[in-house]
Amino acid sequence: MSKDYQSINNLKVSKELLYFINDELLDGVNISPEKFWLGFDKAVHELAPKNKDLLKIRKNLQKKIDEWHIKNRGDKIKIEEYKSFLKDIGYLKNEGPDFEIETENVDDEISSIAGPQLVVPVMNARYTLNAANARWVSLYDSLYGTNLIESEEGGSERYDPNRGQEVIKFVREFFDKYIPLNGTSWKNIASLEVINNELIIFKDDYQYKLKDQNKFIGHRGEANKPTAIIIKNNKLHFEIIINPKAFSAAHDIAGISDVIAESAVSTICDNEDSVAAVDAEDKIICYRNWLGLMKGNLKIQFEKNGKKLERKLNPDRSYIASDGKSLKLHGRSLLLIRNVGHLMTNSSILLKDGSEIPEGIMDAFLTTAAALHDLKRKKNSRKGSIYIVKPKMHGPDETAFTDLIFSKVEELFGLKKYTCKIGIMDEERRTSANLKECIRTLKNRVFFVNTGFLDRTGDEMHTSMEAGPMIKKGDMKSSKWIEAYENNNVNIGLKCGFSGKAQIGKGMWAMPDKMKEMMEEKINHLKAGANCAWVPSPTAASLHALHYHQLNIFDQQQNMNKNEQTKLDDLLNIPVADRTNWSLDEINSEISNSAQTLLGYVVRWIDQGIGCSKVPDINNVGLMEDRATLRISSQHIANWIHHGITTKIQVMEIMKAMAKIVDKQNENDENYKKMSENFESSLAFKTACDLIFKGREQPSGYTEPLLHFNRLKKKLI
Repeated sequence: MSKDYQSINNLKVSKELLYFINDELLDGVNISPEKFWLGFDKAVHELAPKNKDLLKIRKNLQKKIDEWHIKNRGDKIKIEEYKSFLKDIGYLKNEGPDFEIETENVDDEISSIAGPQLVVPVMNARYTLNAANARWVSLYDSLYGTNLIESEEGGSERYDPNRGQEVIKFVREFFDKYIPLNGTSWKNIASLEVINNELIIFKDDYQYKLKDQNKFIGHRGEANKPTAIIIKNNKLHFEIIINPKAFSAAHDIAGISDVIAESAVSTICDNEDSVAAVDAEDKIICYRNWLGLMKGNLKIQFEKNGKKLERKLNPDRSYIASDGKSLKLHGRSLLLIRNVGHLMTNSSILLKDGSEIPEGIMDAFLTTAAALHDLKRKKNSRKGSIYIVKPKMHGPDETAFTDLIFSKVEELFGLKKYTCKIGIMDEERRTSANLKECIRTLKNRVFFVNTGFLDRTGDEMHTSMEAGPMIKKGDMKSSKWIEAYENNNVNIGLKCGFSGKAQIGKGMWAMPDKMKEMMEEKINHLKAGANCAWVPSPTAASLHALHYHQLNIFDQQQNMNKNEQTKLDDLLNIPVADRTNWSLDEINSEISNSAQTLLGYVVRWIDQGIGCSKVPDINNVGLMEDRATLRISSQHIANWIHHGITTKIQVMEIMKAMAKIVDKQNENDENYKKMSENFESSLAFKTACDLIFKGREQPSGYTEPLLHFNRLKKKLI
């Protein structure tokens, strides 16, 4: 955590960041360090005051909303009066005429291929490479290793041939439904050959073809003895691997040893909610990994089960096309980079007045600089675009500011205007309520809109903190506002011409060990009109990909275009409890659940710098936790304290009890430091408590200010 700065024009730059930018980031691109720092200095000092003003507007709006709720406390909210008030203060904007987005040079993985999307902490090179390579994942392995298929030997380390047969049966039955043969089943086929550019399947001395021969697009190996067959359905691929010598093919007369599913079509390399990056040292790790991805040379060595392994980016996949020509398919996910929002600053660079640089502005310039390397190679974006996911924007003024930031970025780097594309995270209430106008400000850049329902719930609670006690967290998922929010996102996206041009996304499945449940529920994202949805792992991506074979989402979207638009009244329905006559046991259970997951996440963040991890809940079910889930838990308890549902004393007792449980859950982690041995000296425990007891005063209920402050303290110890 270097505090050693060097003056560059009007900036003071951490020396370690300066050397990284000059020696690594800008090496090999058409801009000198001198030109970069001159233009960067000018742009930052123009943008930073605007950034500050927008944050003041957030604060002032929140103050007015708090005052309105206090004034009207105890009265049933009259929606027309409430909307009128929100318009008067500038929270709600007038909606302009209909329009369609005009974003150009968008890659197929965004515009026309529907499929799963991974989100991975870019700070972890190994995880990032795994995600980038998760474009192709073994369906056999995914089925065998999860609870989607139930068998007695499911948890055994040795191979169970009976379970293996269940996997094969599942895949063949799936193929029968969605890649059917004409006149027979995929079960018990004898062999596959390519004859006269057609796929021929042999069974019982007879020859069969696909019902739709266009689904066969290529193979590897000799035509009469292929080693792989490539199938295409709904623009996604399966690769059927034929290797009779493999143990997985021992009981397969066709010699099929595996089926590889095209899985994570795109991946968000996350520089935000899933990382704990608080200073120059941390940010350089993030930027360097992203740079390695854009150069194509990121690799990492590690040891697993006593073996030394190396992970690097997979090459593209080569086949012989059905017409005999060469065929190449992309070997990796299309990579997007998530920057931080407008709120946080970072000590890596100081402005001329001595203040820290807005971190989102720094991210914009430096992550784009890294992507310049790919613009030369075109190995990630074949269309020559850079994809930035921008979170935590509040309303059209802030989305317009994002457009301005990237206009300045493009000017500095000499890029064609709108090279930088923006994905809008619809995760703040003011953005949801003005989504059409937010999209309008970015109509030439927008490539996705995604519902970040976790952060959105946190903002819902914070914005209406003074309205009354909130319903239980579990009841939020069935509340009127969240249904309206999820529908609105799709409706507005379709109305603005997203179908076939941009992604309409849905949020994360948080239970990576519960794949059967995921498969039962996540199909609903497609039925709702989303052409991509987040999953927590490559395994989950390969399974969720099956949904996109089952349903043609673009047909679904066309059928939905005529749907009635979401009512703003429903979107603005505040989830305040009608009755608060919960028993003491119910209250304590609710708080305990929130406290336990909150502590489980915070202790790793503060003590070990882990920004996203699988945290066991109170029932020892592993849940993927990041700052969004933390925001919900802390704001919910803060709300209940504020409205007298519970007390600080009661909450503190529960926090200490839950800390002991978390300590027990982490007892096998050699790097873990127990909180319960000395609550007073545990910075992690203190931070977790502050997130609750100081929750009301945190800007928009965000957790970053307290997390960053205390992580920096921890790094100094």
